[in-house]
Amino acid sequence: MPFVGPEVDWFALSPYLAMVGGAIVLMVVGALTPRWRGGMYAWATVAVTVTSAVLALFVWDDIGDSGPSTLVGGALAHDRFAVLVTLGILGATALVALISDGELRATSNDGPEIYALLLTAAVGAMVMAAANELIVMFLGLETLSLGLYVLAASDRRRAGSQESGMKYFVLGGFASAFFLYGIALLYGGTRSTSISEIIVWFQTTVTVERNDALVLAGVALLLVGLAFKVSAVPFHVWSPDVYQGAPSNVTAFMASVGKAAAFAAMLRVLVVALPFHRDDWRPAIWVLAVLSLVVGSVLAVVQTDVKRMLAYSSVSHAGFILVGVEAAGHRAGEADAGAGVQAVLVYLVLYGVLVVGSFAVATVVGRSHDGSTGLDSFAGLAQRRPALALALTVFLLAQAGVPLTSGFVAKWGVIQEAVAERSYAIAIIAMLAAVIAAFLYLRIMVSVWLQDSPDGAEAERVPGLTAIAVTLAAVFTLAVGVWPDWLLSATESVAAYAR
Repeated sequence: MPFVGPEVDWFALSPYLAMVGGAIVLMVVGALTPRWRGGMYAWATVAVTVTSAVLALFVWDDIGDSGPSTLVGGALAHDRFAVLVTLGILGATALVALISDGELRATSNDGPEIYALLLTAAVGAMVMAAANELIVMFLGLETLSLGLYVLAASDRRRAGSQESGMKYFVLGGFASAFFLYGIALLYGGTRSTSISEIIVWFQTTVTVERNDALVLAGVALLLVGLAFKVSAVPFHVWSPDVYQGAPSNVTAFMASVGKAAAFAAMLRVLVVALPFHRDDWRPAIWVLAVLSLVVGSVLAVVQTDVKRMLAYSSVSHAGFILVGVEAAGHRAGEADAGAGVQAVLVYLVLYGVLVVGSFAVATVVGRSHDGSTGLDSFAGLAQRRPALALALTVFLLAQAGVPLTSGFVAKWGVIQEAVAERSYAIAIIAMLAAVIAAFLYLRIMVSVWLQDSPDGAEAERVPGLTAIAVTLAAVFTLAVGVWPDWLLSATESVAAYAR
């Protein structure tokens, strides 16, 4: 019998193909030509991500006309959920490419390799967000993770970068093993790794006498693997050391793209594939959220290195996003799914931009202080670079959730959904954690604005492309904070999943 392959919708796959093609062309052409000048590697990377984003917008419009579906024999979901996460990933990747130029130019690492790795890892993140097959989701996870392992260790001049890459590789391998074993157990319980078929299996099968032990064990292991990737407590222990040791541009990529992909995968697995077990996994999400909120906020306050502060802040933000996941779990599988998924995805997009902006400033300061990002390196930044200090203040206020910033829109969304689902306890804990975390951001701002520069301190050199990235991130953060309606209106249909 002849083999009949699945039908391929090339237009729907065009955002992924543009990224893969861009990575290949950048790597091959960059290897066969003399070193490019004037930040051309970064501009080429931005051009690829912009092209992919434009194609994704066309796909978004097409889904609005034809409705969600699946691609390549059901391997990928073709819905606005995936496209929104893809747009967030592409925006963060473009910003990271701009700040990478300032980090790499005139060094031995300046070349097409880092930018090709950024594009390849971003493709893995996009596949994770759109996977309708758990094996495909694992392949996306590994593509993203392998890129991040290499990127974390890419600064061969610093021992801290090598240590960061090794720690992330070892612990990430354990997390991937948990995730893969969870897939195996879920397959043993449902006879499939396809999310569409798993849903049908639960709809047509009656479980008696708790004979779904394999499914529950699989869900638990999948949660462990995904909780590691989102750096939720107690699976967060890797993030402070890896964030501090990795190059700042790579740290920005991890905190934005890596977190967005992992949370999108978590929503796919829990809310879309396993709504019938929502009463089993939702308490675990509740506990992870509370631990992440409390531990992340408290430990961030006692740090003295800004990158470690932002690492623990990232743990706290993971707690806020988990609040939204818990709220989405209350109506998982129902016709009226609520706005929990929308709140989570909007949070991921907004947080991705402002965290890249924060690490962009840390990149500039660290480069001017021999790689040090201690709090004393930021002292008097407003005297030396007032515009840079103002941008950092915008990002910090947004992370604190101050009104008229995108951070307020993000935090308000997840807390509002928790209250709407009557999860009052976790909503109160989230608000208290936000108050604690605000002290952290205030501490950095005091150092920037109220402390004097050390004697003889020179003004930081701000590369042109980094300045563009910081400006774009700051403008976007304020624009969404002042006019959030366009984003919220555009994302109302993200809970219409492909099945």
